[in-house]
Amino acid sequence: MNILITGGAGYIGGTVAGLLSQSGHKPVIFDNLSHGRRELIPQGVEFVEGELSDRGALEKLFIDAKEQGQPFDGVLHFAALIEAGESMVRPEIYFRNNTASTLSLLEAMLAHGPRRLVFSSTAAVYGEPETVPIGEDARLLPTNAYGESKLLVEHMLGWLNRIHGLRYASLRYFNVAGAPEGPNGVTRGEAHEPESHLIPLILDVALGRRPSIRIYGEDYPTPDGTCIRDFIHVSDLADAHLLALDALGTADETNGRLIFNLGNGQGFSVREVIESARRVTGHPIPAEVYPRRTGDPAVLVASSEKAIRELGWKPKYTQLDEIVRTAWIWHQKRYAN
Repeated sequence: MNILITGGAGYIGGTVAGLLSQSGHKPVIFDNLSHGRRELIPQGVEFVEGELSDRGALEKLFIDAKEQGQPFDGVLHFAALIEAGESMVRPEIYFRNNTASTLSLLEAMLAHGPRRLVFSSTAAVYGEPETVPIGEDARLLPTNAYGESKLLVEHMLGWLNRIHGLRYASLRYFNVAGAPEGPNGVTRGEAHEPESHLIPLILDVALGRRPSIRIYGEDYPTPDGTCIRDFIHVSDLADAHLLALDALGTADETNGRLIFNLGNGQGFSVREVIESARRVTGHPIPAEVYPRRTGDPAVLVASSEKAIRELGWKPKYTQLDEIVRTAWIWHQKRYAN
């Protein structure tokens, strides 16, 4: 298959592009490199630099592919801003980048592109869940602008499916972590500038790049008072995207609306993640407690039973220590010099 991957120069998109290429498919990455990195583009994969808001550039990609006799079979859409905390300070850029720019992509797909999309959504669409683990039919009530910007896209997809027959899979996932292990070992991992994700921040402490890890709030209604999150390995997530894309290939156009949660199925508190990193790295990893951050739900844990049942998805990394172990290998390599 020929697949366009928006945001494919990022941590997750680059991992999926690599998996597609290894599986014999032809991915094309479209990214503005605002948060992606050229070194995350898998070797041999075509890269086009551009803005998601540029409908004309996207239409040209689709038209050129058709003229070359290699039309795209689908789109995997990862391009987005992802920082929930920042979204509560600058919500306008999240609605512009995540919602409005996605509409440009969808318009280009309706005009000249494929009618099959796998959307990288988020568990943040649920907000503070009423029940745990969260099922796909749970109430949708985001507590931050990031989650709202993604939920608005899901609403658009629903209407475009209903009116234009656009087939889509919306994958709502939680905290992605770890590093893919391939024939050449671990060659890519998670890093952001500035870094804001828990496991990379903790491993920075183990590497001596930070003095301590910050714990935002220890008065949540959880066993140890810290937030509980559901961590999923990036390779397992990549497998799910390919399975969802295949499922859309056989979905009826009037029923091509797939929604799946993707997660580990069990939650780990911030303190438990720190303890895991201490075991894996052998470093004491000092921690400091800070006030809660606005918009952080106490518990986010997914039920992935539907994806396992309907997609045949089988996560390989189900233990937190294994997820942290692969991330630690990559972090040591990255900062070896």
